Amino acid sequence: MSESTKLIQHLHSAAEAAREFVTEARRAVEQRCAPSGRVEARLLTQHQRAVHGLAWVATTVGAIGSAAKWGARLAAQNQLRAVDELVLMLGVGEYLAQITSGIPMSQNEIFRPAELGLERAAQALAGHTSAHWLIARAADSDTRRALVDELRAERSVTETAFDEDLDVIRDQFRRFAGNEIMPHAHAWHLADALIPDEVVAQLGELGVFGVSISPDFGGMGLGKRAMCIVTEELSRAWIAAGSLGTRSEIAAELINCGGTEAQKEEWLPKIASGKVLPTAVFTEPDTGSDLGSLRTRATSIPGGGWRIDGNKTWITHASRSDLMTLLARTEPGSTDHNGLSMFLAPKPRGTKDQPFPVRGMSGGEIPVLGYRGMKEYDIAFDGFEIGSDGLLGGVPGQGFRQLMQTFEGARIQTAARAVGVAWRAFELGWRYANDRKQFGSPIVEFPRVSDKLAMMVAETVLVRELTHFAAEEKDKGMRCDVEAGMAKLLAARVAWSNADNALQIHGGNGYALEFEISRVLCDARILNIFEGAAEIQAQVIGRGLLAGAR
Repeated sequence: MSESTKLIQHLHSAAEAAREFVTEARRAVEQRCAPSGRVEARLLTQHQRAVHGLAWVATTVGAIGSAAKWGARLAAQNQLRAVDELVLMLGVGEYLAQITSGIPMSQNEIFRPAELGLERAAQALAGHTSAHWLIARAADSDTRRALVDELRAERSVTETAFDEDLDVIRDQFRRFAGNEIMPHAHAWHLADALIPDEVVAQLGELGVFGVSISPDFGGMGLGKRAMCIVTEELSRAWIAAGSLGTRSEIAAELINCGGTEAQKEEWLPKIASGKVLPTAVFTEPDTGSDLGSLRTRATSIPGGGWRIDGNKTWITHASRSDLMTLLARTEPGSTDHNGLSMFLAPKPRGTKDQPFPVRGMSGGEIPVLGYRGMKEYDIAFDGFEIGSDGLLGGVPGQGFRQLMQTFEGARIQTAARAVGVAWRAFELGWRYANDRKQFGSPIVEFPRVSDKLAMMVAETVLVRELTHFAAEEKDKGMRCDVEAGMAKLLAARVAWSNADNALQIHGGNGYALEFEISRVLCDARILNIFEGAAEIQAQVIGRGLLAGAR
């Protein structure tokens, strides 16, 4: 038996054993949160740490499973190389070790098996033949050193998507991002400037805004996996470039799933071409993720149309956008999500001096640490009017349900942004570690530096495959709120960890604004917050697992 075949067998066997551990963890949490057989909201809150621990265990196991499948596909096509084998041994072995000893939910929150009474189950998993084999190799400094040696010999990790068209798309967008965005991104960030209009126009010509929109409406109709690849490459250059498509993704999915035929014909072709740039206007002061508490009101106007009154905050790309997808309350006495409606609200583009040049709408910019290029805004609506054709689907009270349909795609796309940021952080740390010399040697030769780099690339590959798995499930038409949440949860953690470690490798220079890693660190930090904070993702995953969604 070849070493590659042995590795694939160990990966498959360990992934199966890890899934059994998830089953044990779910049973333990069910005993706390569903003692009568039905999940109780009160108990979900009371045992939130256990629910979130279950989510992190299942997410980590999901990454192991996706990595094992990736390795098997490479092996089946004779594309599994030494560098890929080392990535799999290190990444999967480390994640198995975390499951059996402690998973970092955040920097100071380690979830351990003992919290669910699973000490024996954890010991059994750690002692499982294949899991033990992988954990031992991940703990071996020779594995990390060998991976770094492979990378220093310019033998990079295999990137094929197992689809010739998708591989061409990756190459196309990598070249574009490398030529048109990456050389300028840091200067744009330091100047706190919008992404130039000409770059936005080029992205429109390349089809970025219509990747997932049907060709019937001028899109490319390529699905979520293609969207992930495009987003990764753009975000690798600058998260703002990868994020330009997020609002188009949300708006297009809202209109495609909930809009009338007239609304689809009016807006989808314009969104796909980039002629219309949407913005998502959902969040309000003091509500955060509690969308059921929104207070912005939409009142019907005699003779037709709607009047909007209220306040919104953290609205990305609000000034330069042309169309708002706006969530507001249409049922006066309601106090939950049942009284909310979604609107398609056209608006004129603003300028620096006059961001919202339209009656009934005002606001200002929110200065931010990173994630620049589109800018964030507070918006106040005071008698802003929307035409009678602006109610999405033409039926009031459906807004929250319509929005829920977009969460999967938006979170998968956000995970892809995080993968791109994670790759860029690794690249910057790698380049600096090879160029910087201390005590007569490149610092990449010091184990505490090379160990960081080895783990950075291994985790990025694992979360890339987890993200692509979620996208594939979405493309099949499967419900994938759990998978999308897992991808977003883990990808955000990896992006931040990579950025933090890459800055550490830079030392004092990393803290200087002139070095690109300072920007990447700021950009990475937002990923654990927007499109559902890490705690929200863990709640969604844990609740879904307990409800039998997966």
